[in-house]
Amino acid sequence: MGCDGQAADPLTGAVGFARVLRAAGVPVGTDATGRYLRALGAVDLAERRQVYWAGRATLCWGPEDIPLYDLAFQSWFSGAPPPVAARGGRIRETRIAGLSTGPRGGAGREDDADGEDLRVAAGDAEVLRHRDIAELTPAERAHLDRMLAGLRATPPTRPALRRRRPARTGPVDPRRTLRRTVTAGGEPVRPLRHRRARRPRRVVLLIDVSGSMRPYADALLRFAHAVSHGAAGGGARTDVEVFSLGTRLTRLTRAMGSRDPETALAAAGRAVPDWAGGTRLGETLGVFLGRHGRRGMARGATVVVFSDGWERGDASLLGEQVALLRRLAHAVIWVNPHAGAAGFQPVQSGMAAALPHVDRLLAGHTLATLQRLLMEVRDA
Repeated sequence: MGCDGQAADPLTGAVGFARVLRAAGVPVGTDATGRYLRALGAVDLAERRQVYWAGRATLCWGPEDIPLYDLAFQSWFSGAPPPVAARGGRIRETRIAGLSTGPRGGAGREDDADGEDLRVAAGDAEVLRHRDIAELTPAERAHLDRMLAGLRATPPTRPALRRRRPARTGPVDPRRTLRRTVTAGGEPVRPLRHRRARRPRRVVLLIDVSGSMRPYADALLRFAHAVSHGAAGGGARTDVEVFSLGTRLTRLTRAMGSRDPETALAAAGRAVPDWAGGTRLGETLGVFLGRHGRRGMARGATVVVFSDGWERGDASLLGEQVALLRRLAHAVIWVNPHAGAAGFQPVQSGMAAALPHVDRLLAGHTLATLQRLLMEVRDA
């Protein structure tokens, strides 16, 4: 499975292709690379179609990644990706609309335009991933909404206290070993082993919907909807909680229960009474901790706070509440849309008070940074 100028070793070539795909903008982690290598071990490496589908099934997170994957595949393996066959036997050519709403030229031959359209679409999508959400045009924002709806969130996990599962390594499982011995007629058998099972870790999303966060609030709520539903189109997860922060605390978990993001955002808009108003982060965090956090919602959870840190109330109170939150939670991640700007300094009173008590400060101003946040939450 090599290509012109690439390593002849199939595994080396596969790892290199995964790196190229990551550089192209697809969030390929080590777990996805491992799945890709296992998939390649189950296919015929001499068949380009099987190699193509092995990578597409394990390395692509959503429909928006397919154009980038096709271009990377064509570049790395020195050949066009195989066409996708429709149910009726016809060859269906995938078309992705670019961000430009105007015509790119006059009518021409369709086969000559396909490659250029795909490159323009993939280029537009890649540029959009790194554009500041606050600077997008309405057409670009609509495209971004579709990309956010296709995000797939892998939940973080924690060791289960009592449940165990069979494993190749680990302590001996006496019950299973004894049953195997009885089944074998009392003959000695190889000891069976087990290890602790993994359970999903709760994720709590606290989203600042004040006036200073208004350009990002809609996208952040769509991101919260994607996290609440895990895989695209999946049902609502019970281990994700969503709240809005402003002059008061509003629980949005039930509003995020709808599979349709537009319906969920409409319900959230009706539930939030202080949309684009002021912000009292210290007081609202105190309400969260008093009503929900100390009672178990924040204990051992990964808590993500989306805010620019502008505090109209007492900044020292905010610092105290974040410190208490950090003692309860497994990890506290603060996402500030302005943290991605060149020369950013956490000089806001609220940001300066909270920063000593958070585990990570990330930027959430682009789709690329939000995709990076998904990995941070998964690995926290």
